Amino acid sequence: MFRSQAVKGAFYVLLSCAGTAFANPQPISSLPLQAAGDNRWVLPAGEYSGNFRIDQPIQLQCAPGAVLSSGGQGSVLFIGADNVVVENCELRDWGRNLTEMNSAIFIGDRVKDVIVRNNRLRGAGFGVWADRTENVQILDNRIQGDPEVRSQDRGNGIHLFSARGALVAGNHISETRDGVYIDTSNGNRIERNLMEDLRYGVHYMFAHDNHVTGNLTRRTRTGYALMQSRQLTVIGNRSEQDQNYGILMNYINYSTLRDNIVIDVQRVDLGGGTTAGDEGKALFIYNSQFNTIQRNHFERSNLGIHLTAGSENNYISDNAFVANERQVKYVAVRTQEWSVDGRGNYWSDYLGWDRNDDGLGDVPYEPNDNVDRLLWMYPQVRLLMNSPSIEVLRWVQRAFPVIKSPGVQDSHPLMKLPTEELMNTTQGPNS
Repeated sequence: MFRSQAVKGAFYVLLSCAGTAFANPQPISSLPLQAAGDNRWVLPAGEYSGNFRIDQPIQLQCAPGAVLSSGGQGSVLFIGADNVVVENCELRDWGRNLTEMNSAIFIGDRVKDVIVRNNRLRGAGFGVWADRTENVQILDNRIQGDPEVRSQDRGNGIHLFSARGALVAGNHISETRDGVYIDTSNGNRIERNLMEDLRYGVHYMFAHDNHVTGNLTRRTRTGYALMQSRQLTVIGNRSEQDQNYGILMNYINYSTLRDNIVIDVQRVDLGGGTTAGDEGKALFIYNSQFNTIQRNHFERSNLGIHLTAGSENNYISDNAFVANERQVKYVAVRTQEWSVDGRGNYWSDYLGWDRNDDGLGDVPYEPNDNVDRLLWMYPQVRLLMNSPSIEVLRWVQRAFPVIKSPGVQDSHPLMKLPTEELMNTTQGPNS
């Protein structure tokens, strides 16, 4: 409890109802904040139940053992003022009503310059929701969902809606729905986050001019779901053991993907003859154009890269495709040349030679043929993969190239792995 009315007047934290998401407000006397100077206040150890609201600038710190909980109803903490800092707090057991946006920390409409740092959040709803905010920083938090709740019924770890200038960095997010969801938000940075056991790690929808740098996803159904956006900069990220897609590009234009590593994207057996997808794709590009895809490393996945639905006019070079079950799947009507300015990509199954020792293969790499297209159209033909009939088909198309179908051609494939230094130095954020 505040020590005097004078202190109480100098600093006022209102604990009140904030709509249906903040029922049963607690009185101010239930939080015995202790002054620590320079508008800093410390919440001592103890468990505090209720829905709370901050309406004035404050630096709120929690002492070890201080726990805030809303008892499964509404949101724990609503921030409705600029220049608020919340750090070192533990928040638990908030509501799970996603329609009402129940969150551990909800940063309200038009709020600016809020910092949420080094907090521990555990609950079924949203972790941190930033609603039409500017220059919010969400840093070094640990956010865990409820694994007993179905994935689609959980909230996202961090949700940015119409946010601008946000920095989301150094967070560890697990068992929520999506790790970081960015909706209609421009000019934000997502950096050095670790995201595990989710639906999507990073999920963009209608968000432009954003940076995704140095993040790591593990065991998600899609590591990086980039959708309906343009001018994204996706650099130095890792995807490890994700299931359907390492990186998915859906209607992405004028963007850069560089120095990313995707390893071990595999189809997942769900039992009963079903899988999580037809095949695990390291990179899937759907109806996306005018993008630069360079110096990325795609390894040990069911499929290295899949392009479809008009995904042409992309700059694809200096990438490494290593030990994927199938390197390329390309569905379109014209051949794509993947040697740009005389340099192509590295293919671990390339069988050509380099007679002049310039580091470039003398024979073009062509990963797709008519047999591949037949298998894409009629998957049941896979049963005949090792049969003499399939071998005859492949021999005929090599002998009579006039029946060659459109596909990918890399006229100057690289003889040496261009991403060796990247693999040795880029490990992603620590767990």
